Amino acid sequence: MSVELPLWRALTGYRVLTLGYALALFAFNYHEYVHPLGGALYMGVLTLWTALTWNRVSSPERCTKRFLTADLTIALVGVLLTTVVDSPERIDGGAATLPSIWTGGAVLGCAIKGGWRWAAVGSTLVALANLVERGSPARDTVHNVLLVWVSSIAIGYIVEVARASERTLARALQIEAATCERERLARDIHDGVLQVLAMVQRRGTALGGEAAELGRMAGEQEIALRTLVAGGLLPARGTPERYTEAAGPAGPVPPARRAPEGPCDLAALLAPHAGPDVSFAGPGTAVLLEAAAAAELAAAVGAALDNVRKHAGDGARAWILLEDEPDAVIVTVRDDGPGIPDGRLADAEREGRMGVALSIRGRLRDLGGSAELLSVPGQGTEVELRVPRGSEAGR
Repeated sequence: MSVELPLWRALTGYRVLTLGYALALFAFNYHEYVHPLGGALYMGVLTLWTALTWNRVSSPERCTKRFLTADLTIALVGVLLTTVVDSPERIDGGAATLPSIWTGGAVLGCAIKGGWRWAAVGSTLVALANLVERGSPARDTVHNVLLVWVSSIAIGYIVEVARASERTLARALQIEAATCERERLARDIHDGVLQVLAMVQRRGTALGGEAAELGRMAGEQEIALRTLVAGGLLPARGTPERYTEAAGPAGPVPPARRAPEGPCDLAALLAPHAGPDVSFAGPGTAVLLEAAAAAELAAAVGAALDNVRKHAGDGARAWILLEDEPDAVIVTVRDDGPGIPDGRLADAEREGRMGVALSIRGRLRDLGGSAELLSVPGQGTEVELRVPRGSEAGR
């Protein structure tokens, strides 16, 4: 909801309530006016105007400049008409004008619509009209004029600040949404297209001949795509296919947004990873997570295993351990490879190789969880993925 909407609603109520006050005040002092019928005619016009335009101040679209000008004109006419229908004695004694405090609604409308500058113009015109009606700058008149002038300008300034803050917030939300979408697309690309290009490059180089040229071109495209993923938003494309060197295409990677609703057994999603070089261990019962969270966590495990295949070397083994704790679901992926040298992950991220940054840590961050990586050169690598059960995605 816009920050202005409560102000417009409050202004609508203010106009109605102040009209009732002005009518009651006029009725109570009816017989003291010099020309009560003239005052009654104006009050009738004021009542009709307020009744017909009560919804014009409920939103900035309906509260136009033309309406505000007419509204302020009716208020000023009422203030100046008081000198005709009321007696000089009552005016000198500080009697209220015909519209009384209803006039403040016209000034507040200018403040909310156009900010402090419009408020300054409207309140200045009302101040001049009150000084003309009183005939001399009496203390109570100056006090009321300054009160309306300062308060309306302050409200106009607050409205301008609120609008600027709302625009800044909207821009920040747009940037956040674009960043999240960019990371999601980058994860999908890393899980599919980049792995395919890397595989084509390695196979082409090994085969030689024309295949080597194809591998070289695939390598160039891989570098260009990694640069694009690291530096800018990618256009949405079709669902990529996921490849492994051992098994070839393994079907499309299901994005989290397509995952079915309801609980899903995470153990059933992780068990297919088990094979000659990968061992899986988990509880004897189902480990239930929301389908979207389970799919993202399984994809992060797949990305960790892909890193083992690519970087741990031939003959390396991996172990997957699934733990179901009361407050969290924990998946640990460990391998007996050579480990990761210090600073290698930071260098890989700068080069656009974002398997750990996006496919693993990015996914867990989106789920409200965490991904901890422990690697000792010569002793393998361990990745601990934790999703709290209290997180929105993990329920």
